[in-house]
Amino acid sequence: MNTAQTLLIPFEETNFVSGFKERIARLSNIRNILKQICNLNSIVLDDKLEITNQHVIMCKAKPFVKWAGGKGLLLPQLEGLLPPNFDKLQNVTYVEPFVGGGAMLFHMLRNHPNITRAVINDINPDLIHCYELIAHHPDRLISRLRELENNYYHLHDRRDLYYAYRDQFNREDIHPDERAALFIFLNHTCYNGLYRVNANGKFNVPHGRYKHPLICNEELIMKNHELLNAVELIICPPGDYKKVVRRLSVNHPNFVYFDPPYRPLLNETNFKEYSNVPFNDAQQEELKEFCDHLKERHCMIMVSNSDSLNLDGTSYFEQLYEGYDFHRILAPRFINADPVKRKKRTEVLIRNY
Repeated sequence: MNTAQTLLIPFEETNFVSGFKERIARLSNIRNILKQICNLNSIVLDDKLEITNQHVIMCKAKPFVKWAGGKGLLLPQLEGLLPPNFDKLQNVTYVEPFVGGGAMLFHMLRNHPNITRAVINDINPDLIHCYELIAHHPDRLISRLRELENNYYHLHDRRDLYYAYRDQFNREDIHPDERAALFIFLNHTCYNGLYRVNANGKFNVPHGRYKHPLICNEELIMKNHELLNAVELIICPPGDYKKVVRRLSVNHPNFVYFDPPYRPLLNETNFKEYSNVPFNDAQQEELKEFCDHLKERHCMIMVSNSDSLNLDGTSYFEQLYEGYDFHRILAPRFINADPVKRKKRTEVLIRNY
């Protein structure tokens, strides 16, 4: 690595050599402080961290799309509520039936090398195919994303191109690889990074206002590719989350993390149009019954959901998951058309251990 490029040191210093040495010492101290902070907050500091006098760059596997309800900011709290002996377990299978953007998936695979298998599922077929391409054919995805990015950057008024690509994405005769690339393109260029479909299942989010969105993040895709291939990865065909039960390990521990569509809070309508398939109270109750089944099979279970109330003011999920361990955590939410409503709220975390 070229130190002169990494450490941005002004040349007008009177004593360049001594100033250079002082900055090296200072940056070393900063790195040690960062390590201490990360250790206190259960955050792993990436080995390939580079420090400049302007910003800190952390290069690691992480979600490749912005996803409503993503768990990126909750990871320290979720990490702290894992089973106490989790890292002592061997050959763990990590299961995530509602994988979404994958913040928890990438976090678990990065920080817990005792996970040797991962089983993921989602109802969104385009999202699942993105995972398949990243895991098995990242070069195809990168090549097409680079073309889409170049086409987009070339134009001053990009709205027409965005809507042309959106129409193409909504066609039924489009190749799955092309849909996957357009899925990522639209996610990075649409309004607020939303994924929303209408009653006919067509993506209908308007053009966003990002000046220079990063559409082709080759380094991130390859980081994710490497991490996903470090374990035995099983990507279930999109659809019913309950089919993950067929992929549970018979001889080794299974940890299952559920992040389903959230139950709306009273007097509010949560954004949940990820598909035209509803997830209402009947589905929430069905999920609880599935958790009971997994509990009988000695799986470790963690469930996230809203801190939703019944009409009488009692907790919906405390009643539904009676007998389970119950926690409330603070969660910021940033995907909202009204910035005033982007604030911290409590969520529930339900466990069977």
